Amino acid sequence: MNNELLPIAKRVRFVELSAKALRALADGDLAGGSAEAGVALDEHFVCDRARRIFGYRADQLAEDPSAAPWITRAAVSEPDGAVVGDAGFHGPPDEAGMVEVGYTVVARYRRQGYARAMLTALLARAAAEPGVRTVRATIGSDNNASLATIAGFGFTRVGERGTERDGLAIVFEVPADATQAE
Repeated sequence: MNNELLPIAKRVRFVELSAKALRALADGDLAGGSAEAGVALDEHFVCDRARRIFGYRADQLAEDPSAAPWITRAAVSEPDGAVVGDAGFHGPPDEAGMVEVGYTVVARYRRQGYARAMLTALLARAAAEPGVRTVRATIGSDNNASLATIAGFGFTRVGERGTERDGLAIVFEVPADATQAE
């Protein structure tokens, strides 16, 4: 018998980032964002990338408050309660029933299974929603960690897109009812 210990799968729960929390974070107010979220967020939540995204999501909620259940949340490790990143969908399902996932792991928690835990939870949520038929993931072509994360979930490459700022990204999709990790 092999006496090596198997790694324990990580588990996360999501904590809503309200419009007020998102706006505080977009403005660089870590203390205010943490207070609004009810969890201790770290500097990851006010880096330039996060501030840009959280500002966009705050504007999205101002325009459509019904999107709140779908968008960015803080990802909290269970049972220890550490905030390990943020994850969510880019918005509610579109008219074709498609949602797009997004997730980021705080640097000190990377390569520990948290991205996989976040993606697992997001896919379970999508599969549980009757209006969701397809889950999309758009990943930078040089983001090897994220490309490896989605590998066991049945995603199929469906295209690519690029921007001057972000470079080439690969677009993947999977039917929502087929989102079981292998």
